[in-house]
Amino acid sequence: MKLLPRLLTATLPLLAAGCAGRHTAPTFDLVLTHANVVDVETGRVRPNQTVAISEGQIRQVTASGPAPAARRTLDATGKYLIPGLWDMHVHFRGGDSLAAANRNLLPLYLAHGITTVRDAGGDLTPSIFAWRQQIRAGQLAGPTIYTSGPKIDGPKAFWAGSLEVETQAQIDKALDSLQRLKTDYVKIYESTISREAFLSTITAAEKRGMITTGHMPYTATLREASERGLDATEHLYYVFKACSSKEDSITQAVQRSLSTPKPLGLFAVLPAIYRTYDPATAARMYRTLAKNHTAVVPTLYIQKLLAELPETDHSRDSLLTYIDPKIQATYARRLAGARAQSAATRAFNKQLSAKFMSLVPALQQAGVTLLAGSDSGASNSYVYPGASLLGELELLVQAGLTPAQALQAATINGARFLKADHRAGTIRAGKDADLVLLDQNPLADIRNLRQINAVVTRGRVYTAPELRQMMRAVKH
Repeated sequence: MKLLPRLLTATLPLLAAGCAGRHTAPTFDLVLTHANVVDVETGRVRPNQTVAISEGQIRQVTASGPAPAARRTLDATGKYLIPGLWDMHVHFRGGDSLAAANRNLLPLYLAHGITTVRDAGGDLTPSIFAWRQQIRAGQLAGPTIYTSGPKIDGPKAFWAGSLEVETQAQIDKALDSLQRLKTDYVKIYESTISREAFLSTITAAEKRGMITTGHMPYTATLREASERGLDATEHLYYVFKACSSKEDSITQAVQRSLSTPKPLGLFAVLPAIYRTYDPATAARMYRTLAKNHTAVVPTLYIQKLLAELPETDHSRDSLLTYIDPKIQATYARRLAGARAQSAATRAFNKQLSAKFMSLVPALQQAGVTLLAGSDSGASNSYVYPGASLLGELELLVQAGLTPAQALQAATINGARFLKADHRAGTIRAGKDADLVLLDQNPLADIRNLRQINAVVTRGRVYTAPELRQMMRAVKH
């Protein structure tokens, strides 16, 4: 009679273990089978992979075998899977009257495979934080947004909403406000900021552990900013100045001009910089940027577009129909300025674009981190959200990067820069499920990024027909 309880006692753990064993195989939210996974870090393709996703995260990446249980399965045979793209320079701005128009552009990023954007300063910070919450909650279709919040600039700054600083006390107050807002980094702009305030802002922000990027006043040098800890320089105007053999004398001339009725601005001294470009000086500057981990955002696409703006008719652009007329109205200032340019200025701007292209492979070879950014947003004429980032990547390859290097600039480099590479930028277990499924291999031709089969953001799938429908909903 005592044997039965003993048998039950011995058997129950085995039964429990057997039951547990039958329930260990999870049912995933989404499984992609037979995918060619593009490893952006190595520039290689891992063929025939199964990617399992649950709760917005990649849970497994394995060689394809029997497909695990899933609520939804996508057969990716013959297709190529890349991490979602990052546009590392966009703008949401224009004040409350343009808030809705800016918000309505968010789906355009997803429709072009861009699952993360970095807002580089504007005057819509409260709206951006609201959009971020709605996107995370699945109430709004759009990319993950990182933002600097308001820019830091000098008195009577050009862009609305800027935090104006001159003294150390004002700098500290501005940084206090950005930290209270919990912005993702600090964006410094050069419209009126002094050399001293610019450099002091970098020093103060770096002491607080804040990421810093900026436009640099020509009264300072990029070497000084990099040595202070500047984490990234936006555009190539400031790198180009640092490549001049006469940079010091040009900088001093700009400083002296501040006390005259007509101070020298960036565009006034660019011809002198162009004439004094020196490869040896450039190489030394690139080594400094690499040593100090100062990244560069080339923005070749907008540079080329603006150089060609005087002679290009954009009125029939197919993508213009997705831009709210209120945002289209902000294009007028740049368009009028372009049309007023002299023939000599137009010719120089094209030469400058070509020169900027030549800087990119040298920066890459020197080990400088490149970040892909489009500069899309209100006031930046015809730089369409989404499509312009793809154009930027194509120009990076045309400039001399490999497709793999261009992809790195739009994936893992961005994630690392914003200290998010533990959860984004590559296709690995534990990373966010932000993915793009392509019909063709982007490593063979970067233009294949335009052949989108599906986009996955935070685990949610948008098929190509759904992406087209999303874009149709944005049309005006």
